[in-house]
Amino acid sequence: MTTTVEAPEATPSRLAVAPPRRNRSGMLLGVLAWFIGIVFVLPVLWMVLTSFHSEADAATNPPSLFAPLTLDGYANFFGAASGASPWPPLANSLTASVLSTVLVLLLAIPAAYALSIRPVRKWTDVLFFFLSTKMLPIVAGLLPVYLIAQGIGMLDNIWLLIVLYTAMNLPIAVWMMRSFLAEVPFEILEAAAIDGAGLSRTLRTIVGPIVLPGIAATSLICFIFSWNELLFARVLTATVAQTAPVFLTSFVTSQGLFLAKVCAAAVVVSLPVLIAGFAAQDKLVQGLSLGAIK
Repeated sequence: MTTTVEAPEATPSRLAVAPPRRNRSGMLLGVLAWFIGIVFVLPVLWMVLTSFHSEADAATNPPSLFAPLTLDGYANFFGAASGASPWPPLANSLTASVLSTVLVLLLAIPAAYALSIRPVRKWTDVLFFFLSTKMLPIVAGLLPVYLIAQGIGMLDNIWLLIVLYTAMNLPIAVWMMRSFLAEVPFEILEAAAIDGAGLSRTLRTIVGPIVLPGIAATSLICFIFSWNELLFARVLTATVAQTAPVFLTSFVTSQGLFLAKVCAAAVVVSLPVLIAGFAAQDKLVQGLSLGAIK
């Protein structure tokens, strides 16, 4: 006598329970993401709103949300009331950030190529050496840098900041570009070598388009770090090479903190970074996710 055991069939109730649970978990994650986003964005929105208030309304406690709007803070920032023009500091920041980012890419891409696609001996030691240079606090090397700059007559010189920003961002760029270049298929490089392509042509026409999202992500991060740097610019510059963050601190005087002026200045100084991030957001997301999945 044989017995037949039939596999239990999934009941409709079991099939109907799983999707609502997944939907509820996805909804909770979405609500949590929106809450975290609002927490991060709310101070920025408050800064923008305060920049359009007068000093009296900005200093009220509790803050006045529906106070009359005015452009006095922006007028003070652009020199209509204070007499100090922000254009030279903004131009200095733009020059130092763009040129240092270009130099970082020119140095980091070949170095990362040698450490990933054409690895040298003890390449891990080289990477950790690059990383170790970021462990020293900037303030620890500030005095030697100041004395060297004073000795060679480079104080208050924009080229000194370009060299320092390049050295400051180069280790990060090498680490990032190495992870991006490691994802380039080696077969493509072999085919290019068979066709007679040299190193420069390979980097320019083959490797460059493949890792373009990674280059965009690295460029944006280096640009942000250079634009926001304050300590070197504060100590090593005066008036000629003054950058935008240093100019921003000039609004905090011994007479007090003028919130409307500071908020207006902070909005204007933040705009280049926000514009660059918005323009490169697609490449930035692709670059930061490149190499995440093997």
